[in-house]
Amino acid sequence: MLRHARARLSRALSTVPVPPKTNTFSDTLFLPKTAFPLRPDPTKNETLYRARTCEELYRWQRKNVHGPEFVFHDGPPYANGDLHMGHALNKILKDIINRFALLRGRKIHYIPGWDCHGLPIENKALQELGKDSSHVLPSTIRTAAHAVAIREIASQKEQFRQFGIMADWDDDASTYRTLDHSYEMRQLRIFEQMVNNGLIHRRYRPVHYSPSSRSALAEAELVYKDNHVSHSVYATFPLDVSSTKSVLETAKLSLSEPIQLLVWTTTPWTLTANMGIAVHPEMIYTLIRRINYSSLSLVAQSRLEVLKDVLGPIETLAELKGVDLIGLSYRPIFSSLCDIEPPAMQILGSSHVTTESGTGLVHCAPAHGEEDYKLFRSYGLISSGTPSAIDSMVCHVSDGMFSEKVTDVLGPTGKTLVGMPVLEEGSRAVVELLKQAGKLLAVKRYTHKYPYDWKTDKPIIVTATSQWFANLDRIKGEALAALKDVRFYPNQSRNRLESFIKSRSEWCISRQRVWGVPIPALINSKTGNAILNRESLRYIIDVLEKKGVKHWWEGPVEDFLPPEVKANDAGEWQKSTDTMDVWFDSGTSWSMLDPPSPSEGKPFRADVCLEGSDQHRGWFQSQLLTAVGSASKMTTNVSEAITGSNENFRSPYGTLITHGMVLDEKGKKMSKSLGNIVSPLTIVLGGGGKKIKDPAYGADILRLWAASVDYKNDMSIGRTSLKQTAEAMRKIRNSARFMLGNIGDGRAMEGLERVERKDMGLIERFVMHELYVLEQTAIKGYEEYDFAKVTSALVNFANITLSSLYFDITKDCLYANSFQSLERRAVVTVLEKILNTTTSILAPILPHLAEEIHDHLQPHNTTTKSFFEKEWKTLDPEWEDYAAAKDMSYLLKIRKSVLGLLEKGRDNQKVKSSLEAEIKIIVPVEDEGHPIIKLLKREEPLLKTLFITSDVSLDDGEFIVKFFKYLEWVYTDSVALGKDLDPLRIFVLPALSEKCPRCWNFTRRRGEETCARCTDVLRSL
Repeated sequence: MLRHARARLSRALSTVPVPPKTNTFSDTLFLPKTAFPLRPDPTKNETLYRARTCEELYRWQRKNVHGPEFVFHDGPPYANGDLHMGHALNKILKDIINRFALLRGRKIHYIPGWDCHGLPIENKALQELGKDSSHVLPSTIRTAAHAVAIREIASQKEQFRQFGIMADWDDDASTYRTLDHSYEMRQLRIFEQMVNNGLIHRRYRPVHYSPSSRSALAEAELVYKDNHVSHSVYATFPLDVSSTKSVLETAKLSLSEPIQLLVWTTTPWTLTANMGIAVHPEMIYTLIRRINYSSLSLVAQSRLEVLKDVLGPIETLAELKGVDLIGLSYRPIFSSLCDIEPPAMQILGSSHVTTESGTGLVHCAPAHGEEDYKLFRSYGLISSGTPSAIDSMVCHVSDGMFSEKVTDVLGPTGKTLVGMPVLEEGSRAVVELLKQAGKLLAVKRYTHKYPYDWKTDKPIIVTATSQWFANLDRIKGEALAALKDVRFYPNQSRNRLESFIKSRSEWCISRQRVWGVPIPALINSKTGNAILNRESLRYIIDVLEKKGVKHWWEGPVEDFLPPEVKANDAGEWQKSTDTMDVWFDSGTSWSMLDPPSPSEGKPFRADVCLEGSDQHRGWFQSQLLTAVGSASKMTTNVSEAITGSNENFRSPYGTLITHGMVLDEKGKKMSKSLGNIVSPLTIVLGGGGKKIKDPAYGADILRLWAASVDYKNDMSIGRTSLKQTAEAMRKIRNSARFMLGNIGDGRAMEGLERVERKDMGLIERFVMHELYVLEQTAIKGYEEYDFAKVTSALVNFANITLSSLYFDITKDCLYANSFQSLERRAVVTVLEKILNTTTSILAPILPHLAEEIHDHLQPHNTTTKSFFEKEWKTLDPEWEDYAAAKDMSYLLKIRKSVLGLLEKGRDNQKVKSSLEAEIKIIVPVEDEGHPIIKLLKREEPLLKTLFITSDVSLDDGEFIVKFFKYLEWVYTDSVALGKDLDPLRIFVLPALSEKCPRCWNFTRRRGEETCARCTDVLRSL
């Protein structure tokens, strides 16, 4: 060995290798060939595969896949305006789940839907009509709104196509719209069942009311803003004479001054509807004298310090408990402005009074506050909320403005308020009246959290109106029990949905709009009472089934009067003008799912629903409540509700997945005012920017972004993240291109015998192990809806295992070895498996790329048109090989050292190509029996491939000692591989043979045209 090395060194030192003038051997190399482009035009390229992998694929699988049904129930987006990033994220995530299920042999049931009723569409219709709703017939508004919705759906449908969503977009029967007659009828039948179950009632009570929408709103239709500014007031109510005397006696004071009750409110417009003042029975109240004032005041003792700027200098006179004040009387705050002395009001005890703000005395207007309403109900001061409550509850507001009824409290003075919006002009006017009455102590701007209409972005009010409600107290137990077997992603979202359900006692389901599904009630024009019962609904819904919902607005009331009503008092009835809450519309969409036969006794169920986290208080909740509320058999058994043993109360979904909001690159909410909106269509098609035109990235890069982010939380998108995603996509394409180039168009594999695992070398077994681990990781990620885990694992595999290792070290074998050599066939076998498996992994996320790879891999295939027509065939568990992974970990550690030494050589301009070097690994004789040394000896032929050098040899150190001084350069390092093994010395030195003009390895003997390997290959050609 030493003699041979000495001869090689002598030749190397005595002869300067002359590089060949021209490489005439390129035609003898098996260089990669493929038409697969690295950077295609995404819009043109994806268009080639769009129909195949979307509409045609959906229809194909409905006919040809015979596996279990996978039902993904689509939450309907609102049919208004262009799609935003939230829409894109939502639909892409759904599509990823569907495509994975299809690859796993499931038949996909996915019917995209649209939410079509409600205010925004009605407003757009009115804008196009150019008229105010008060001057247009309801039927005209509805016709215009219907046209708007249909137009918007068509626009959104085309936009959804651009994202590569697998659905039958061409067939209207394969989508659903809440405006369709069949849908409206199903909705009305569900409503009918809830009425029959005794859950629907009409009440006059305070509700969230939007003056801008001119309609009642449910809690789910509110957004809360932290920066709302109100004009809060400190106002005084005079205690009447007898009550003043009682307080002074209790305080043991001999005084004659009147006493004022000091209250604070952020809604001064509600003071005209004051019906009481609440105190906490256990709270301590202080009677004070404000210096230079002629009256005394009562304030909570714990608020005195906070209120010192409002009260000014004071003298403390006495302390009383709240219980001592309960039952005392006071005069209405505006009594001095009235012609007739109004009746006195009472102080009430309430535990909801706190000292966190205000004065400790709370102005109560049950028509304008939920807690006030409940308090007065508990005292029996107002009726149970039926329409007769109108007579017992003071309310001076109609459509968000002061009504004529305000004169009942203010007399002629109140006429100035009539017609004023209470939140703006009306509030300011009330403050002026307080000044006139001498009851205003202070006015302050107050910034606080306040509810806004989620559609109009305008503040709402709480005011009493006659509305229809669903009683949730009766079904919330069953609803919660129905969730027990539902899977939630993320897990904590279960608590969110359950807390919303627990906190609700009723659901205001009526809206004062024209464009919607009617609440088919008959209203008595004399009494205001309504008919809405089993008999009337059956009759009315049968009429609507035949003539359409529009007949409710166009037909005469006589068409809807049941015979028994028509026979008695036909002339006294009117049709209700209320429509159903749009959440009731979309919430009944579960009825669109194909039900099983009635004999099965269980409602059909979606496997998955996925929406934004805001839908915990919206669609997720309304689906559950309508499904439970309309169940044919209502339970009265409490234990049955708690345990969920009543099978009628099965939730309409098996899995709920929620995603966060898409924010801009700086983490801010997107809005037109900020100019930071990122349009998904601009990402796909390009353009958009005023200063910088954005490139067309195509749908797959948008989809890759969606699959790479932590969608369970809020996520950001912008030019930087899109460039990063595009770079990840480039690396994935580059890997596919390399494999396609070496596997060819399928013909290159013809006649090529695949290599079995037992005949593969260590590196192939290691890479196949890594591929197996990747596949298992990806499958688990898909099953857990953790797509970021999938993309991260795939990109890491492409970058680290493939690009930086396997592709790099196998090029020599692929290009220069004999076509049928065992080593080359092993590599090609592995590349084929890698390409097939990684294409399956990326396909749900990057369907266009999967189809493109499929075409290039099998251009002559006629059996499957789409990649998705074949099931994902997973790797055999035999490829799991942790022993190979452990062995490779030692070799890769040495490789890392070698690459570092070669880099030093490049930096010092000693090495241009790693093939110019060879490696000596010093193995002491005493360590030859160590398992790692045995591994090195066993895999010695692999090492030069692994290091991409011309030679690697194990040496006892004698060569280095004898010839070190003759070498032009040497780089050395030590590598520790185990505690019981001394670090190995690694030497990188100049290759001692000459360069082969065919393979460029420095393995050619002097005087020979090519190296021995290439000579053999050339002879076989």
